[in-house]
Amino acid sequence: MNLTDTPWHDDAEAILPDLVELRRAIHAEPELGLQNPKTLAKIKAALAGLPLEFREGPSTTGLIATLKGPANGRTVLLRGDMDALPLHEDTGLDYSSTTDGAMHACGHDTHVAMLVGAAKMLCARREELAGTVQFMFQPGEEGHHGARFMLDDGLIDPLPDAAFALHIMPNAPRGVFTGRAGPLLASSDVLSITVKGAGGHASMPHDATDPVPVACEIVSAIQAMVTRTVSVFDPAVVTIAKITAGTTNNIIPETAHMLGTIRTLSPRQRAQVAEHLHRLAPNIAAAHGCTADVHIEPGFPVTLCDARAVHFGKSVVENLFGEESWITLDTPIMGAEDFAYVLEKVPGAMFFLGASHEGDDWRSCCGLHSNRMVLDDSVMSRGAALHAAIAERFLTDGFE
Repeated sequence: MNLTDTPWHDDAEAILPDLVELRRAIHAEPELGLQNPKTLAKIKAALAGLPLEFREGPSTTGLIATLKGPANGRTVLLRGDMDALPLHEDTGLDYSSTTDGAMHACGHDTHVAMLVGAAKMLCARREELAGTVQFMFQPGEEGHHGARFMLDDGLIDPLPDAAFALHIMPNAPRGVFTGRAGPLLASSDVLSITVKGAGGHASMPHDATDPVPVACEIVSAIQAMVTRTVSVFDPAVVTIAKITAGTTNNIIPETAHMLGTIRTLSPRQRAQVAEHLHRLAPNIAAAHGCTADVHIEPGFPVTLCDARAVHFGKSVVENLFGEESWITLDTPIMGAEDFAYVLEKVPGAMFFLGASHEGDDWRSCCGLHSNRMVLDDSVMSRGAALHAAIAERFLTDGFE
């Protein structure tokens, strides 16, 4: 079948009102972490009656919905994440969050709706499919390793031949898709450093061992470490985002605690930065008579996109929407994504879809993770159409 013979965009436009309704229902009831039962119920209701097989696991409320075509050919996985962020929404939308302290500020509500739309369209053309499509509805993307849990639960066993994901970008040109081969997003590790000294009276610091200036020196030394030991061609970002110490104005505390993030674009640099931090902080602390405990909690790996998959996705986008609808990113983004766990095992790619409102200056729109982030619902038809077209074409032609 020729891809252009399948009017995916027309089909997606026809079901757009349903996708908008689903997205807004999910947006109004956001859920955090690995357990998203209300969202899962909405997904199942939207998929009811379709020729899909469901698989669920013990660790999360994640769902794999499988569509088998008449031919025993390739398998392709399409992923949409489900969970929200711990934010108080301040958008003023009619369908704003009704859950205190939770908001869909990363577009996962749209990801679910677009994936449901693709499932509906592909099910309607099931007899024309040359293989199998897996729809991965995944909770726990926001730092909870949901994709890894779903893999560990065996929900994606056997592994598909390719995997694709789509992520909304509110501060990007409306309706334009972007991506790149190689590292698209960074690894993300949590850095925790505790400096321990000896407390005392704030008026007599010579009788104490103050951990606060030591913590400040460590923060400055980390910035020097990055600029002097990390290659600009294999970058790293180390940010201390929180420092806590003390209880009042006239007491030198015993401890100072720092919390931050480490972002890198290669496993080699990731290991090297960790090695430097484990050496730097304790030795600076020791020079001042303190101790420093460094703990690094591993987060998501680097999101590495297969060059064949990116070229393939670009071709599908341009076929559907024209060459002006694709931009190749010059550089990676230092955010992180747990779809990286899937891409460690399966060749594939993640793409971004600009969702600023028509007529707005996308450069000034609130970005991801803002409690004022808003999106243009209408771009979801493009996302659903791309999901469906990618699945159809990959099952027919592979990466060719």
